[in-house]
Parts: sequence; C-alpha cells; structure tokens
Amino acid sequence: MTERKPRKDAARNRQAVLEAADLLFGRSESPEDLTMADVATAAGVGKGTLFRAFGDRAGLLGALYEARLEPLREAVETGPPPLGPATPPQERVPAVLDALLCFKLDNRRLALALEEAGSSSPYQAGHYDWWHGVLQSALEQVPGLADADAGFAAHALLAATRADLVERLADREGVPRERLRAQLAQYAGRVVAAR
Repeated sequence: MTERKPRKDAARNRQAVLEAADLLFGRSESPEDLTMADVATAAGVGKGTLFRAFGDRAGLLGALYEARLEPLREAVETGPPPLGPATPPQERVPAVLDALLCFKLDNRRLALALEEAGSSSPYQAGHYDWWHGVLQSALEQVPGLADADAGFAAHALLAATRADLVERLADREGVPRERLRAQLAQYAGRVVAAR
C-alpha cells in the first residue's frame, strides 16, 4: 500500500504555519508567551488547521525545531568534511559538536520553549538518539575506546550542548560565543585524543 500524500492545501498550510512560527519565535523575546492563536493568525489559517497539523504547541515547536535542524543533519549525514561521515573521528567529533553548539546558540529560545512545552528532557527528543548515534559511531572508531565507553562519552559530550546549559552559560554567565566554542572543542579534543 502506498503512502498517501497530503493534499496540496494541507502542505501549503503546514509550510505557512512553519514560516509564521519561525518568524514569530525569531522575533520574540519570550517565546513561551506566543500562543497557537498568534501563530494561526500570522499564518492566515484557523486554529483547527494548526491543531490538526501539529497536535499541540509542543508538536508545533518540535516541527519547527526539526525544520531548522534539517540542513545541519543533512551535512552530518552526507556532507563533506569536517561534518560528513568520511572525516576521521578526531576531526569529526569536535566539528559535529561545534556545529550543534552553534545551532543551539542560534536557536536557544526555541529549544528552551520546546523543553518547557512538555519535552522537559532532551533525552526524550527524537533527534537526541540520532545525535548520540552519530557521535557514538565516530567515537567507536577511536583506537582504544571500547564500545561501552564510546556510548557514555557520546552522552557526556552531548550534555555540554543542552539548551538549558547553553542558555545559562551564554546569557546568565555572559560567556562569549567564541569562548564557548573553544572550550567545547578543547573538551572534545581531549576525549578523542586521550586514547
């Protein structure tokens, strides 16, 4: 049985909603204050359309997050070095973490809103398992690093890119972006070089 394609108007409405949500969340100082009604109005669709397409606020936030994440995911899956799969792990692990940190810095309001909307643990997000798998696979190629250690190391490295930690360091503690990037690169470098 073939998968049924969404109607053209449904696909168009979904895209309009994602574009409106992207614009609203990008402009907002307090994304948690934005409502589904705000997004529906900005997209020119009814709230029912919005709820049918995304289920709830967490569903909309998740879809928007995934849409923003897709170019990075594609670069990691099939791109050239330093993110792509042909890169040696000593280069790829720090590069992937740097790209993820930059993504979180650029999208931290959305990531925090997503966590507050019901996905309180980053480990419940579908993309977490994917990132963990990418890092674990790269770390398993590091000589002397056992598979079990690679799994733990991947979790520990990803913890440094949690949205709440990034928010704390960047906003509350005022750590500059380039310093955060350098510190994470140094940390990741020690993990892959310590073997």
